[in-house]
This record gives sequence, structure tokens and C-alpha cells, in this order.
Amino acid sequence: MNGFQHLFIPGPTNIPEPIRQSMNVPMEDMRAPDFGDLVQGLLTDMKKTYRLENGRVFIFPSSGTGAWESAIQNTLQSGDKVLMSRFGQFSLLWVDMAERLGLDVDCVEVEWGKGVPLEEYAKRLEADKNHEIKAVFATQNETATGVTSDIEGVRKVLNELDHPAMLFVDGVSSIASIEFEMEKWGVDLAVSGSQKGYMLPAGLGFLGVSDKALDANKALSNSGMARCYFSFEDMIKLNDTGYFPYTPATQLLRGLRCSLDMILETGMESIWARHNRMAEGVRAAVSAWDGCQLVSQGPEWASDTVSAIYAPEGVDARDVISTAYYKYQTSLGSGLNKLMGKAFRIGHLGSLNPVMLCGAISAAEMALVDAGAKIEPGSGVAAAQAQYRATTPATMKASAKAA
Repeated sequence: MNGFQHLFIPGPTNIPEPIRQSMNVPMEDMRAPDFGDLVQGLLTDMKKTYRLENGRVFIFPSSGTGAWESAIQNTLQSGDKVLMSRFGQFSLLWVDMAERLGLDVDCVEVEWGKGVPLEEYAKRLEADKNHEIKAVFATQNETATGVTSDIEGVRKVLNELDHPAMLFVDGVSSIASIEFEMEKWGVDLAVSGSQKGYMLPAGLGFLGVSDKALDANKALSNSGMARCYFSFEDMIKLNDTGYFPYTPATQLLRGLRCSLDMILETGMESIWARHNRMAEGVRAAVSAWDGCQLVSQGPEWASDTVSAIYAPEGVDARDVISTAYYKYQTSLGSGLNKLMGKAFRIGHLGSLNPVMLCGAISAAEMALVDAGAKIEPGSGVAAAQAQYRATTPATMKASAKAA
């Protein structure tokens, strides 16, 4: 009777009805003679979304965190030196994992609101004359702060210095949403997950692996870090036959088939452009709200998949989130770690359109006012409407006028 709960967190994202229906199937035999055809088609088409010509994409029954772990375990050894940067909750967790897996982490601390520091990376890599740094890690989209980093720029730094380190990328909230060119940018390992741009429930971790990274895995042979569930060797052996070394999430794979069909039919460039348009409307709304501002410190850092927004001084962002949820049936993303109580987030990735985001902006605006913000009701919605009216292309032909 009261409609449905509106979801505008940066993942899990809204699931399109065709994808939901594609997963509403009876359980099936994951060893059936024809199941391998499904799997091989998925592996082929996943490479297209990564823009990967060579190499492989692995599909693990896990979250993106599992794919993080697999990337490290299969290509590096305990004690290897790696270069990382920390500028939000998820880049922080990646550093934590690397340290707990025994890597020697050279971590660059960056102010939250900015991203991968190219100049500092260049300095540290240039000083690494003996090439002790085996891998460089970069979070393309820091979901906690709404910050996007320049991955192509990281590759340019490595190339200009002729440094052989592998390039690891966290693309969980970027791949299949904003521009990502794995082959062109020379990315060696790239992590994503089913619950973001792929518009599925959480439960699948994706890992793109270059030929260089596969060679690094082969060089380790049976040495290196202990690995079992996330072993490349086991996955390659079974994936080449169209199967998995353990029970796969069959219904999620059926949903992935539908998702990939939708994504590839639309085209990656069109998807990237749509996410930019959606984001610009949200950013226009934030600019219209007195006392609010993006956590990202400048347009060069602003994410097209999630906006982290500082609440006005004296307004607890947790009250904004709670009011939106309980009063206006809208889920907004919470501020994580040091942003708790200071910021809230609007996710604008996956299956979304301007009218949906106008609803999210309206709910956030009402909740801000209710929480004590001195903003003009309707100001953010009007700003977003103006942006969307100016930039949204027609998707269907107008019907002929009645005679």
C-alpha cells in the first residue's frame, strides 16, 4: 500500500526486472553436458566489459574482496614489496589485506577527498632503482568518498620509468559503469563485483587477469602464497572445459547472462556516458544545497557512480540517512569510518534514469531540511531537473500526433 523502498546506495544496486526474472529458475545440474556452453559464453563476454582482448576473467562465488585476495595470492609472494595509497575506507581495507597476507606495503597516505597520487607514485617508483616494488595498487573508484582516480595515468608513470611492476586495480564500483580499458591501459589484475554496475545481487567476484599476470602465476608454480579456493591453477583447469572446481552460484550465473546481454547491447561507451549524465544531475543538486558540498575535492576527482556529500555544519548525517529511510522510504549510503555522521552518499550507478534520481534527490533534500539544514526546499531537485533536461537524449521516438 505504501509503495516500495527506494534504493540509492552505491551497491547493491537496483536489479532490472529482466535480470530478476532470469534468476527465477529451478535449480539445475552444474555438471550437465550443456552447462559448459553457458559458462564459456559468460567468460568470453565478461572480457568485453573489461575491454580485455587477451588474458582471462575469473568468476568466483564471492564478493569483490575474494577477488582481491585471489589477485594477491596467485601472483605475489609474502615479503614482496608493493606500492599502495590509502584515501578512503575501501583503499584502507585493501592495504589491510595486503599487510595481513604478508606483503611489504609502501603506503602513501592521501587526504580523503583525493585519489591516487600520481606524482608521489612517480617519485617512489623512480627511487626504486632495483625494481624491488613488484606491484602497484590503485583504487579506481573509492566508494566511501566518491573519488575516481586516473588509472591510465598510473600506467603512464610505470611506462615512462620503464618499471616492470604489475598494476592492480580495484574497479568494484567502476567497471561496467565508468570508463575502464584493461588492455589499453595495461592493467594486470582488475577486481569487480556483481552487485554494482553488473546489476546483480552480491555473490560473484570478478577478476580480470592479463597475460603478464598469468605468467607471474606460472612462475610461482607450486610456490608462493598458500592458495586453494581462489587458486588460478584450479580455475584455469576447469574453466577451460566450461566448468568450475566447486559448486558455482548457478542462478547468479543465469542473471549474469541476462546482465551481459543488456550491457553489451547498450554498449560500454553509452553506459559510461549515461553514468556521467546521472552524476552531473546529482552534483548540480549538491551545489544548490546551502552548506552541503561533495567530499571529492574538485571536479577532477568527482565520481560518476557515487557522490559522498558533507551535511551542513550542525547537521548529523546519520539523522539525514535515518529520516530518509524511515520517513521517506529511501535508502541513502552512510558515511564510513571518519566520515560517519559527517557525510551521506547517493549511489548513481547501475540501472537508473533521471526521474529515479530526482526521487533520490527529493528524499535527501526533505531529510536534510527535517534534520535542520537551512536549504531551500526544491532547490536541489530544480537544479537536477535543469541538468537532466539539458543533457538527456530521447530513447524512444515520439508518437505521431493524432490526426
